[in-house]
Amino acid sequence: MSVWPVYGKIDGPLVLIGFGSIGRGILPLLERHFDFDKESLTVIDPVDDHRALLDERGIRFLQLAITQENYREVLTPLLTTGGRGFVINLSVDTGSVDLMLFARELGALYIDTVVEPWLGFYFDKDATPASRSNYALRESMLKAKRANPGGPTAVSCCGANPGMVSWFVKQALVNLATDTGLAFTEPTSREGWAELMSRVGVKGIHIAERDTQRARDPRPFGMFVNTWSVEGFVSEGLQPAELGWGTHETWMPENGHTHNFGSGAAIYLMQAGAATKVRTWCPTLGPQHGFLVTHNESISIADYFTVRNGAQVAYRPTCHYAYHPCNDALLSWHEMFGNEGRFDGNWSILTEHEIVDGRDELGVLLYGHAKNAYWFGSQLTIEEARNLAPYQTATGLQVTSAVLAGMVWALENPQAGIVETDEMDYRRCLEIQKPYLGTVQGYYTDWTPLDGRPGLFPEDIDPTDPWLFRNILVR
Repeated sequence: MSVWPVYGKIDGPLVLIGFGSIGRGILPLLERHFDFDKESLTVIDPVDDHRALLDERGIRFLQLAITQENYREVLTPLLTTGGRGFVINLSVDTGSVDLMLFARELGALYIDTVVEPWLGFYFDKDATPASRSNYALRESMLKAKRANPGGPTAVSCCGANPGMVSWFVKQALVNLATDTGLAFTEPTSREGWAELMSRVGVKGIHIAERDTQRARDPRPFGMFVNTWSVEGFVSEGLQPAELGWGTHETWMPENGHTHNFGSGAAIYLMQAGAATKVRTWCPTLGPQHGFLVTHNESISIADYFTVRNGAQVAYRPTCHYAYHPCNDALLSWHEMFGNEGRFDGNWSILTEHEIVDGRDELGVLLYGHAKNAYWFGSQLTIEEARNLAPYQTATGLQVTSAVLAGMVWALENPQAGIVETDEMDYRRCLEIQKPYLGTVQGYYTDWTPLDGRPGLFPEDIDPTDPWLFRNILVR
């Protein structure tokens, strides 16, 4: 694209917390798509490895960690210099709920890609698995949302996933309803969307992703290598496996547990997500094993599409992440779990210059309906990512472009209060994001988790419904 659209003006201070792979990736998108004064932008990060990118642009940099003790002191002078501010939180170990509430207190807009806790949460051995869950983190955000209605917009969990995939679910559902010949009017409310999914007969949704990006150089032993945040990946991988729990399920794993508070939309397993495999499907390579890593969207999507009759749940889809990371990350995980899950902090995030080929195929697999299963999503190659924007892997660009879309939506809806991406205008957000997503397409498949089974060994399966979690979980 020779001329990039400018979507809006940021007339106040702009604070970017975190300058890792996603923070660097959002920088050129800010420059392309917003009218703002670079003197009003401040970037904050505890390390200065990439400060040169900011110095050459004349952008202010603060080398420090935002903590529970200092965030008010640090952010107050930055966000009270005139005009409506905007906080972009792309950092680990920063309490998202506290930061979004404080930004709104100062009249600023806010966006993040995850409900991030303060330092120490993920590895607190005195905490219960339930309290370390994304379910609990999301409930803390929802509590703040209920207690603070309206006011300046704060967009929660607006990356690729969570984030973009919630918009994919709505587009996929509209496509599926159309292709099955269902007479419907596109919904305008949460209740309407949930009713439509129930009518279409969707039993569940996989956030089905396959990252095939390959590095030029072999991964060194003892080095955790990934195509996006290693610290974020390790943290979520060591949380309990979590999934939205559908009404069609007839069996729960022995180590599965429900929650006694909140929406009741999800369960968790007494094992790490990075040690939990599931069967799923992506278009290019077909059937695969993915990891049931906990993600906010697994819970928010299941909750959003719940149909209730009073206090009773009449319909809810199962929903969970099914992630096959790049091969280097896969080997890194095996090595880390061989060390009983201990992470020594030696890591590297691949850059666009280190990756020789591959793509990130990230979409939503809606299954169990009359047409069996339908995958809809983004197929973005590393070559396309390089051509579209600097400082991006294919994985990173799917995230940063979603942040871009969320920021535009917030500017266009500045008094929406605290919102989840499931509640946003999916058509508008995808319209903004699509130029950065490579091929965006849907695929039907006849594959089911029972294909080829039982095999060489006896298996505990239920052949009456291939799309039960009992058949999806690898045991």
